[in-house]
Order: sequence, then C-alpha cells, then structure tokens
Amino acid sequence: MLKYELIPEQLLYEGLIKSENLFSPGFASDEDILLTHQKGYWIKLKSLALSPQEERRTGFPLTEALIHREIRIAQGTIDGCMFAIENGVAFNVAGGTHHAGSNWGEGFCLLNDQAIAANYLLKNSLAQKILIIDLDVHQGNGTAEIFRKNDSVYTFSIHAEKNFPFRKEKSDWDIGLPEGVEDDEYLKILESALEKLFLETKPDFVFYLSGVDVLATDKLGHLKLSKEACRNRDFLVFDYCKRLSIPVQASMGGGYSHKIQDIVDAHCNTFRVAHQLYF
Repeated sequence: MLKYELIPEQLLYEGLIKSENLFSPGFASDEDILLTHQKGYWIKLKSLALSPQEERRTGFPLTEALIHREIRIAQGTIDGCMFAIENGVAFNVAGGTHHAGSNWGEGFCLLNDQAIAANYLLKNSLAQKILIIDLDVHQGNGTAEIFRKNDSVYTFSIHAEKNFPFRKEKSDWDIGLPEGVEDDEYLKILESALEKLFLETKPDFVFYLSGVDVLATDKLGHLKLSKEACRNRDFLVFDYCKRLSIPVQASMGGGYSHKIQDIVDAHCNTFRVAHQLYF
C-alpha cells in the first residue's frame, strides 16, 4: 500500500509533475458502478454483507473505508479518461482492479475501475471502440468476463499462464506465457501483438493496465523482466497511442517486489516514458 503514497512523491521530487497535475477524485455514482457490476453484488458490497467465502476471495477484511477507497479509485479512472481526451494521456496512481468481475471481487479487487470507466465512455458516447491492454502479470479475468459479449470493447491480456487466477476467463485475445520469459522474447511478442491490435481493432480510446509484477524481482510474478524491459514495454504502448492520436488512460496494477524501491521505480518509469513522449 505504501507505493500509492511514494509514487506521486517521487514524481514531484523529480519535477516530472507539479502539484497542479494531481487531482483527487470524488466517489463514483451508483449509476456508473451499475453499468458494470450486478446490482445484487454492489448492494452486498457496500452494505459489508459479503459472505465469509466471498470476503476471503477478495483477500481483504471488508470495511467501509475500503469500499470508499474502491469507489474513489473508480471515479479517478473516469476522471482520468476526461483528462486523457483533453491531453492525450492520464494516470490513476492506483487502479488496475482487473480481477473484479460483474458479480464478484477477487485478488485485492472489489470494483473494476477500467471496466467502469469504459462503460461510462460508451454510455456517454465519448468512445465507440475501446481497447483494453492488460500487461499485468496476472490475467484480467474480471475484465474479460465483463466484456465477454460486448463488441465495443476489445480485451487483450499478456500474462503468466501458470499463475493466479487459476481459473482464467476468455479475453478477446489472451497470450499466456510460460514461466521465466525474459526481456527479448517478451518485447518481441508484445510488439507483434500491438501492431495487429491497433491495425485490426482501430480503437478510439485505450485503457492500459501497467502492472510491474512482470519484474524478475516480483514475489508473485513468474516472469523475468528487467526494469529496462518493463520501461520499453510502456514505451511500445504509449508510442502507438501517441502516433495514432488515441487517448490513453493508465492504471498502475500490481507490483510485489521485495524492495519497495524496485516497485516505485518501475511504476515511475511508466510516468517517465509518457512524459518523454507527450510533454
């Protein structure tokens, strides 16, 4: 949890951002949440009425403060979309809660922030074709389930195949990698996939989940990427969006290296790359 405080502090220290570049979101509305999550699940969640089994699946002891945090994260991603449409790119320092499905929470995810924001864009005619690029080391199973029958949203996930979640959902395109994949192989696979994705889907808005649990130092990862390769991964995604003038909203996703410095530095690299390309 400490990384969420340290990332903006580091970016301010480096001068990559100023205080006026930061925004603090309010709470997402029930109406916007219910575009994505089933009413019964949302009522149970906000009433702190999940069953013990459902609560264990989230990985969290359920509290009112935690629910408030999740609602703010969701609104932060919605707000970020508006800033991305205006400026080309915007970030949620948290978010990337891609294991939350339409009627379940799982793996430290209660509400799916990028799915909520994607449905918000579609409802308000702010986008017609959305591409979700999920490069967290874990498959975005909740996102895949939510958009399984929605042709307006294309879900793409590169992840470690033999890793959580052990029951995968079907994205529009999944690339499950074996354990131990290193820099060159990963970047080659990604570059080839991105070329095909942008050519065939022709999105007018992109969501990017930039988890840094792909690092070799990650406790929960199973891949072997260096920080430099992780940074190059970010460059590939943002470079496509920038060259094609497609707004992109990025949420941070996972990162569980033993040293907090490794986590923060890798996440900050995502901001550094975007700053280099856009500003």
